[in-house]
This record gives sequence, C-alpha cells and structure tokens, in this order.
Amino acid sequence: MPDIMMVLACLNQSLHPTVLRQLTVVAQAILTMTGRVTMLGLSRWTEKGGSYRTIQRFFNTTVSWSSLQWLLIRTHLWGPGEIMVAAGDDVVVTKSGKKTHGLDRFFCSIYSRVLPGLAFLSLSLISVKRRVSYPVVTEQLKQGQSSKAKKQIKKKGQGKSQRGRRKGSKNRNRRDVALSPYLMFVQEHLKKLLALVGDHIKLDYFVFDGAFGNNDAVQMVRQLELHLISKLRHDSALYLPYKGPYSGRGPRKKYGKKLNYQGIPEPYLKASSTEKDVETKIYQMSLWHKKFADLLNVVVIVKTNLETQKVAHVVLFSSDLELGYEQVIEYYQLRFQIEFNFRDAKQYWGLEDFMVVNPVPVHNSANLAMFMVNLSHALIRPLRPKWPGLSVNDLKTWFRSRKYVVETLKLLPEMPEEIFIDQIVAQVAELGRINHMETAS
Repeated sequence: MPDIMMVLACLNQSLHPTVLRQLTVVAQAILTMTGRVTMLGLSRWTEKGGSYRTIQRFFNTTVSWSSLQWLLIRTHLWGPGEIMVAAGDDVVVTKSGKKTHGLDRFFCSIYSRVLPGLAFLSLSLISVKRRVSYPVVTEQLKQGQSSKAKKQIKKKGQGKSQRGRRKGSKNRNRRDVALSPYLMFVQEHLKKLLALVGDHIKLDYFVFDGAFGNNDAVQMVRQLELHLISKLRHDSALYLPYKGPYSGRGPRKKYGKKLNYQGIPEPYLKASSTEKDVETKIYQMSLWHKKFADLLNVVVIVKTNLETQKVAHVVLFSSDLELGYEQVIEYYQLRFQIEFNFRDAKQYWGLEDFMVVNPVPVHNSANLAMFMVNLSHALIRPLRPKWPGLSVNDLKTWFRSRKYVVETLKLLPEMPEEIFIDQIVAQVAELGRINHMETAS
C-alpha cells in the first residue's frame, strides 16, 4: 500500500507544516475509522498527535482547499497531454437544527422535495480518457443561489400581464445579459478554477445540467472564453436557419421552418442503432432558438421502442458549432461522474456526518470530504495494475486492518520487524476485502 505521507508531501508548498501534519493525521483517521465522520469520532481513531483539541484547531484553521486539490491532481492524477473538461453541479446535505451556518431549505433531487439543509457548488475537472471526475472548488450556496431555486409565484390579485409587447420597448442585445446571483456565483468560482489550472491544462468546455439550458448561462460561460455543453427542454422551440430568397425589403429573414421532433429530416441523421428492440437515432444540426443570441449546435437523441412504438427524445446543445455529435454526447455523459464524487463523499468521507455549526468548520468539513475523494483516487491508482477491482471499501479495509494489527502488537513486550507487520496486515485485510489482489502464478 502507498504511504499516505508520501502522497501528501506535494502539499508542503501550499500548506504550513503544522497544518499539513494535522491533515495527514485526520486523513489517515478517516481512511481507518468506521461510523460517522465527526470530530469526536476522528479523535478516537487518530494516532499520536490527533487529540480532540488538535482536531478542533484543524477544523477552525483557514485552508485554501482549492489549491490543495489542484496540487494533488497535478502531481498524482493528471498526465501531460490528457484532455479534461470542466463541469459543475450542486449537492444538498440534509441537516437539522437551527444554528448551522448557511442552513436553509433547498430542493433535493434525491427526495424530489424541499428539505432543510446545506447546499454546495462543486466544480470539477473530468478526465476524458479515464472517465473520472476530480473535484477542485467546493463552495457553500445561500438560499436563492441554488440552480434549483423555485421562482416566485405571483400573488393573487396582482393582475395579469397584457399580451404582446409593451409600448415603447426596444430590442435588447441578447449578449448583454444581467446575470442572476447564482450565475454570478458560478462565474466567480469558475474564474478561480481557471486561474488555478493556468497553462497546465487547456480547458475549452464547461458542462452543466439542464439548469444551464438558457441564454444567460451561455453568455456567462462565453465571457470566460469557454464553450457550454448542456441540455434543453424536450419541447424547446427550435428553428432551422432560413435559406430562402430575400424578399427585397426589410431585414433578411432569420428563422426558417420550426423543428418537428417527430419528423427530423434525414440529411441531419448522423448515427442509427438498434439494441433490445430499442432503436436509437442521433441527429445533429445548427438551429436557432428565439431566446438565444447565437446559433446552437444541437444534438437530438431519439429512442423508439419497436414493440410499443413509444418515442422519447433528449435535446443536447453546445455553443461550439464545430464540435461533433460524439463529443457533445460523451462530454455531457461525463458530467454524471460528479454524482459519484457526491456519493463517495457522503458514504465514506463524512459529507453527511459533520456536526459543526460555524462558517470555517462547515467550509472545512465539506472540502475535507471532497479532498478525500481525490486522495482515495491517488492512493488507489498505483495499485490498479495488480489489483484491477480495488474499491474504496478495500482501501479502508487495509488501513483499518493495519490499525488493528499495530494496536494488538503494541501489547507485546517487543515490537516485531516492519516486514512481519506488513505480512500480518496483508493476511488480516483479506478478511474484509471485496476484491482480492491478483497473485503471480
């Protein structure tokens, strides 16, 4: 197994030696422990230098987590020439009580309803080759900043708006938009991500879910010289560019025939396949949307059940008109890798467990959970050639076994040699592993 101190040694250029030593102790405790990841739980599983007061001091220390995440990714997880895309999503952590910083009611897609809790924005780098997401920026959201925040409904008696255009209104430049608080929040931290990456990785695309399927989001991303890949509503009104003759007066016609999703012209068909009585057709075309400033690179995926003849479709788009349909689909699919980050952070690294209430400890607890996601990747990767099925559970089992073995051997009058300890750890760890290491025949 790799030495955790060697993996974290790359952080010494950005972290005070004392804080780095505390982080090493805390990270090793999280990898070892069972149960909820709280400060009290951590102090019970730490070795020398991990008292409860030390754990408290660590969680109340201001740490530049984004810099630590990038250093870890650049040193252990990224290879030169590797293609990456930036992606983002929100995660909601359910919380009770009344005093936790940022506590409010947010819509949670897992429960499909509004719940009391905390919301965080996560921006990640996704490796196209490895199909793995590495979180970099994790920041807490306030109520009204979430992408899933409900719009205010007009109160009864306020009166209905009149049809048509208001008298005296003028045409607006759709590229000059007033960003919502949420879009400004995302843009601010996306700038932070780009500044961290610098010239090491050339980022061209930013991927987000259907919450960014609007012109304001496109313009926000384009201001940062990135292209957006997202999803439109299934019933979006899209128009083919007009290619007919000029009438001779007035402005040239811009919008052509409206796209009919049930009868897309065959020239736009790019791929077709059939699997288990489900026919899939992929179409790509450049289309206008009347609320967007520019042409959109639209990819429509139409699935037809050949037995029931039921039809469903998904509408993806990119602001890059030159991007092929395969990349649009692949990059949007890769966005889901962030959900695995959230799953691991909640299941293994304490994103749902922390019980702190003040701003700095809350920020540190959430970022520590996301940091452990990257650290687990850095620990597992060197072992994958000999241990293809290695999982987070196997990793935690090894650290826990070593803890049990070392604590048991401390009861002996004299500690055995290190190689003997490693042999015992390897045998004890086999008891709880899901996947076993391949042995030479």
